[in-house]
Amino acid sequence: MSYYNYNGNYGGGSFLSSIPPVTKNIIAINLLLFIATLVNEQFMVQNFAMFYPASPFFRPWQIVTHIFMHGGFWHIFFNMYTLFIFGTVLERSLGSRKFIIFYFVTGLGAVALHTGVEWLQAVSYLSSGTPAAVAGYQRLLYTPTLGASGAIYGVLIGYAMLYPDSVLTLIFPPISLKAKWFVLIFAAIELFTGVAGTSDGVAHFAHLGGMLFGWLLIRWWRKRGKLY
Repeated sequence: MSYYNYNGNYGGGSFLSSIPPVTKNIIAINLLLFIATLVNEQFMVQNFAMFYPASPFFRPWQIVTHIFMHGGFWHIFFNMYTLFIFGTVLERSLGSRKFIIFYFVTGLGAVALHTGVEWLQAVSYLSSGTPAAVAGYQRLLYTPTLGASGAIYGVLIGYAMLYPDSVLTLIFPPISLKAKWFVLIFAAIELFTGVAGTSDGVAHFAHLGGMLFGWLLIRWWRKRGKLY
């Protein structure tokens, strides 16, 4: 995607100093945990990815730590690239304090909606009691959720709400649209694939949760006159 052209100087002339502090530190934490995951994947995923609360692997801190975990190179690359492009703009616009609040609200909102959907699935499995349902419930208990995608989708909708008419261009296919239309299309795709159950292994409702909570928080700040 293309990015917002910021002409100011944020903290000096070097590349790293041009990245605002919260965005830079979030990227650094994600990279450090990804390296640790490469070293000992089983330990990192079992302890720091998010498991359904009824799972024997669930730990309370996973509610936060899973936001900084990733399952592969392209997973972390695209999330951090998107955070770098759009999070930089959003942090400069909102300020660092508000941006870190925004990031965690969207990340926690994402896991809240995702876990709520898992609970509905668990209720369905347990009430059915068929062998297939039992297997589905066991799969739910032992499947980890990890990644910053929920918060990243929150960042995307935050950007689109602040700069709705900025034009973004996809690399492939090379389509240009205003940010507000891109975000609506992404939301529609996530809703459809989530309800239809396609693209197994992707937490679609976590993405929607991040977008929903990002939208609500920006609207709340605007209503109170405290957006900036």
